[in-house]
Amino acid sequence: MTTLKILNTIVLVIMTFALLYQVVFMLIGFLLKFYKEEAKPDKGPFHRYAAVISARNEENVIGQLIASLKRQDYPKDLLDIYVIADNCTDQTALVAKNAGAIVIERYSDLRGKGYALDYFFKHLALKGKREDYTGYFVFDADNIVDQNFVKAMNATYNEKGYLAMTSYRNSKNFDDNWISAGYSTWFMREAQFLNYPRSILGTTCAISGTGFFVSEKLVKKNGGWPYHLLTEDIEFSVNCAINGDQIGYCKDAMVYDEQPITFKQSFTQRLRWSKGFYQINLRYTFRLLKKIFAKGSKRRFGAYDLLMVTAPSMFLTLFTILINAFVLITCLSEPSYKALQTVDYTTDYLLLSLLNYYLLFLACGAITIFCEWKKIRSDALHKIFYIFTFPLFMMTYIPIALVALFKKVEWKQIHHFAADKPNSF
Repeated sequence: MTTLKILNTIVLVIMTFALLYQVVFMLIGFLLKFYKEEAKPDKGPFHRYAAVISARNEENVIGQLIASLKRQDYPKDLLDIYVIADNCTDQTALVAKNAGAIVIERYSDLRGKGYALDYFFKHLALKGKREDYTGYFVFDADNIVDQNFVKAMNATYNEKGYLAMTSYRNSKNFDDNWISAGYSTWFMREAQFLNYPRSILGTTCAISGTGFFVSEKLVKKNGGWPYHLLTEDIEFSVNCAINGDQIGYCKDAMVYDEQPITFKQSFTQRLRWSKGFYQINLRYTFRLLKKIFAKGSKRRFGAYDLLMVTAPSMFLTLFTILINAFVLITCLSEPSYKALQTVDYTTDYLLLSLLNYYLLFLACGAITIFCEWKKIRSDALHKIFYIFTFPLFMMTYIPIALVALFKKVEWKQIHHFAADKPNSF
C-alpha cells in the first residue's frame, strides 16, 4: 500500500510540474482576448501559392472546398488548386476537375495523406513547377476556407518569414452532437491557448492536420514530405522542433473543418492518432531529449513542448489507472482487513482521478467556449451544454489510448457528408 501511494504521488508531481507551462499558455491566451491588435497593412508582395488537397472518395464535399478557395480575396492567378485523387473509386477526380482544380490521380498500396503529399511534391518536381511557388497550403477535402485565409497567411509570411505556419481551426458542425462539439472545442483551445501563446513567446507551434502552410524552401530542405507515420502532421512538427525550423501561427487565417458525429468514426480516428503518438514516442523521444539538453541548443523549449504534447501525460494516466485497478482486483485474495484498506484507497484514488480529470477539462472547455463564443456557429444553449460534455469526450481517450497500445492500427477513411447541409459560408 505504501509503495502504491508513493508511486501515485510521484506520477502526480511529475505530471503537474511537466505540464505547468500550459497553465501559463492558457493565461496568455486569455489575456490576448482583451488585446486589440491594430490591423497592419500587408506591405510585402503577393506571392504565388498552391492549395493542395489530398482526397480519397470525397465527391460529397470536395466541390464545396474548391469553391471556397475560388472565392479567396487574393489575386486569382497567384493561387493554383491541386487535388490529389488518392486511390479513389468514386467521382472525386471528375467533381474536382469540373470545379476548377488541377487533378492528379494516384493509385498505390501506400495509404495515408503523408504518402499522397510526398507523391504530389515529387510529381510537381518532375513537371519542373516546384520553383513556381513560394509555398503550399494543405487542406483536407471536407474543409471550407475563410475568404481572407490566403491574404492573412501571405501577410504573416511577409512580416515574419516563417517556413511553416498553422491557422485557426474552426468547425463546420460544432452543434451536431457532443462528439463534434468535443473535437471543435479541442481545436479552438489548441489555436487560442497553445499556438497563439507559442507565437507570442517566439517558440515553435504545431500543425494540426489541415489548414497549414509549408514553404517551398522547407519542402526542398526536407526532400519532399518524408512523414509517413499515422500522425504525419505531428511528425512534421516534431522534426521542425528538432531541426530548429520554427512553425508560426496566423490568427487571422481560419479554416472550417467537419468533425465526426458517430462514436465509431471518432474511435477509429482517435485510435489512429493515439497509435501515431506512440509511434512518435518510439522514434523521436531520444532526439527531442537530445535537442533539449544539447549545449548551446536553440529553440530547446519548443522541443520540450512537443515532447510534452506527444508523450507522457496520457501514458502516465493510463499507467497509474491500470496499476491501481490491478491492485484493487488482486487485493481481494488478501485477508479481509487488508483487502478493505486497499479497496478503500484504490477506489478513492480512481474516483478522485476521474473527478479531477473531469473538472480540469470542464475548466478548459468553459474558458475556451466563452473566449471563442463569437466564432462558434451555434446557439447559446448548445454552447453552454457542450461545456459539460467536453470532459466526457476527453475521458473517452482513456480506453482509446489503452486499445492503441496493443492493437495494430492502419489508416482508414472518415466519410464526410456536411456538404449536404445548407451552405452558410
